[in-house]
Amino acid sequence: MNATSRALSLIVACWCLAGTALATGDETRIKKLIETKFPKAEVSHVTKSNILGLYEAMVGDRLIYTDPAVKFLFLGEIIDIERMVSLTGERMQKLRVLPWNELPLDLAIKLVRGDGSREIAIFSDADCPFCKRLENELKEVNNITMYTFLLPIESLHPDAGRKSKMIWCSADRTKAYYDFMLQDVMPATDGNCDNPVEKVIALGQKYRINATPTMVFRDGRIVAGALPREALEKEFARVAETGGAANGVKASTAAKAAPNKP
Repeated sequence: MNATSRALSLIVACWCLAGTALATGDETRIKKLIETKFPKAEVSHVTKSNILGLYEAMVGDRLIYTDPAVKFLFLGEIIDIERMVSLTGERMQKLRVLPWNELPLDLAIKLVRGDGSREIAIFSDADCPFCKRLENELKEVNNITMYTFLLPIESLHPDAGRKSKMIWCSADRTKAYYDFMLQDVMPATDGNCDNPVEKVIALGQKYRINATPTMVFRDGRIVAGALPREALEKEFARVAETGGAANGVKASTAAKAAPNKP
């Protein structure tokens, strides 16, 4: 579907809802109206957009649009045809953040390369081919500190949980992880130790991280997928320009990273 068709489909793909008109475009009342009409909805953000007088609302992990009376709900992407970009996608990138200081870094595998000045957290599935592709891109990136959270997506990779525990329980878990991801060398353990796999799964559910690899940069920006090295360098450069701040607030290190050995 081309951008024009997608833009037109947004106009026709709407739900007509019964609603009471609002005297003002009050964001709090709009949020309450959405929650009233959809009791199971998790509405985390409502604000007026600069598009056609619509309000945007983050419902779960989806950005939707509504009129001030919450009479119509628009589902889909809004496309800027002149720039040929998704305005919805741009907003999602800005709104979907995971504050760095909320990351429990003690549950992650830590690797420092060079001066370690550029930090990144990665949610990785041991059996995910795209995670292995990302690790191959990252192995050429210098001056980096990587915190890897072992997040098995067992609906896709039934054995990933077992392998994650084996990696964590290795005498040198950092070496075990990269040996497996880069060389397919299985850890020589049975995975029978105190491990954080279930806690990481809960963390992923909390922040709706349902795909791997998913990266979190120092400013809280969440990026899914195996970015090529050039794109990774651009992301690190972007973070450097902002000083690692998310929404204008300087982030602070959450916790001392886990040691490499159990």
